Amino acid sequence: MSLNAAEDESTSEIHIPAEIDWDMLDKSKFFFLGAALFSGVSTALYPIVVLKTRLQVSATKLSSFNMSYSIMRHEGLRGFYRGFGTSLMGTIPARAFYMTALEVTKSGVGSATVRLGFSDTTAMAIANGAAGLSSAMAAQLVWTPIDVVSQRLMVQGCNNSAKNLNSCVYKNGIDAFRKIVYADGFRGLYRGFGISILTYAPSNAVWWASYSVAHRLIWSGLGYYNSKKDESFNTAGYAFKPDSKATVAIQGLSAALASGVSAIITMPLDTIKTRLQVLDGEENGQRRPLTALQTVRNLMKEGGLNACYRGLGPRWASMAMSATTMITTYEFLKRLSAKNQDCLS
Repeated sequence: MSLNAAEDESTSEIHIPAEIDWDMLDKSKFFFLGAALFSGVSTALYPIVVLKTRLQVSATKLSSFNMSYSIMRHEGLRGFYRGFGTSLMGTIPARAFYMTALEVTKSGVGSATVRLGFSDTTAMAIANGAAGLSSAMAAQLVWTPIDVVSQRLMVQGCNNSAKNLNSCVYKNGIDAFRKIVYADGFRGLYRGFGISILTYAPSNAVWWASYSVAHRLIWSGLGYYNSKKDESFNTAGYAFKPDSKATVAIQGLSAALASGVSAIITMPLDTIKTRLQVLDGEENGQRRPLTALQTVRNLMKEGGLNACYRGLGPRWASMAMSATTMITTYEFLKRLSAKNQDCLS
């Protein structure tokens, strides 16, 4: 089922590239190519994630430039790739969960909303929002333990970190995994799982819903129409059929706009999540995992609401670049993986 069907056959429709549904994909090619493409994306964007994480656990307010300079000065380029191996190992299965839940939900909910009589644009927003919600929840089952381990490695040896930074020294991801399980049990690998769901699930829902609306509106605003009466010309007599460059540009712009909305709404939750996963408290001379309430109190003491937005710049940039790269790569991946290439014409 394509969500790009015309709302009214007597009016002009927005001529955007054909939607490729779950049933139209070669699954083996989809997952194999997806693992390769998204591993490359993760490699390119990882330094920004490290920078964002360092800023979030810092006890004092620092600029992104000063933090970057500090990492480069004391740790060199390797400092921007702490925990990368662990993160990359988790990216592949997490992405597989994410993409499967995304496409299955989008296809199912999209069909249901159209049958219920929703307009095309509304149906797309609902389907994409529901897909973003379910895919984030599925991915977090795999990603939270990877996130806990990789973030511990990211901030290890950080000079400007909070005073209650976990004091363990980890040799690598496997060593960190073993020490976390030894100290806190398997529950330690799921520290911040609840807040992760509260962060990523609505963030993904907002992002995908915003993306679908922005994508549709931008195409419409630029005048990419095909008249029902004449498929070659619009009412002014000019042809407006998008080429591949226009398609990628609109996808990228839509992704960046959606990322801005999502980043601002969910930034405080992301900061709390990062601190819960990385920092410890102290009780009767012993280190204990912080609770969400203690984390919020510490943030309020350190700078109030502003402290919750430390690292917003890098997170916004990371989300925008990641989302822009992801959506263009993702759409490209779906087209490469389509069983019948004739469906793309």
